[in-house]
Amino acid sequence: MVTRERIPYGPHRDQWGELFLPAGAGPSAPARTVVVIHGGYWRDKWTAELGLPVALDLAERGYAVWNLEYRRAGSTVGWRGQSDRSAGGWPATFRDVAMGVDHLANLGSRGVDRERVAALGHSAGGHLAVWAAGRAAQAARTGGEKPAVPLVGVVSQAGVLDLSAAHRLKLSDDAAANLMGGPESELAEEYALADPMRRLPTGVPVLAVHSRDDEAVPFELSEAYVSAAQAAGDPAELHETSGDHFALITPGTEAYETCRALLGRLLP
Repeated sequence: MVTRERIPYGPHRDQWGELFLPAGAGPSAPARTVVVIHGGYWRDKWTAELGLPVALDLAERGYAVWNLEYRRAGSTVGWRGQSDRSAGGWPATFRDVAMGVDHLANLGSRGVDRERVAALGHSAGGHLAVWAAGRAAQAARTGGEKPAVPLVGVVSQAGVLDLSAAHRLKLSDDAAANLMGGPESELAEEYALADPMRRLPTGVPVLAVHSRDDEAVPFELSEAYVSAAQAAGDPAELHETSGDHFALITPGTEAYETCRALLGRLLP
């Protein structure tokens, strides 16, 4: 029987995760662990509820799953005068994802295998998952603090992996500017820190799954990231699938089954 437990990783109301554990998982039998990071173009309209079907499916198949919530940017179209209801955006959203992943270091007694942790991120969650995967390499380059829980790999599900392109294309009413608090022309340094394309190489496998039929996030964003990552020497792969944007997080679809199979490669 799968168990579920909501656990805070910080004091803010959105700093929590829901831990799903498969039958038999425990301190003496830790389960390989997947961090599920939901999408929604970083806006507070969308919550970790998007990750529930995936979390339940993976837990039933033997994974420990950490369905992560985080502070999102306000839902106002554009960034000027946006709502501050959730207090998210740059850099709070990124700090939350880092804190949330690292909180797994405290959950070994519940049955989490802290040495075998991969991320599964959809849409904006794919962006955040790949960003999080680059933390160890970024710390090594800058002398910053190493992550307490490094990721062994990421399956990106139609991830927004090129933040500058998302801003240039004004995807979802310029959600990138809404996340960052302004245009790249005014926040060049911040965009460079937030964009997975600018944090290569990471040394971490990124397996990008995307469909050309996706109308929410262009296929070309995954294509561009994987090309750049491979050129930088990273073990990145692009897996073209079928279906719309949400097929990737719908158990039973071809797109989702591809993602689950790739997770099995990262966490054998």
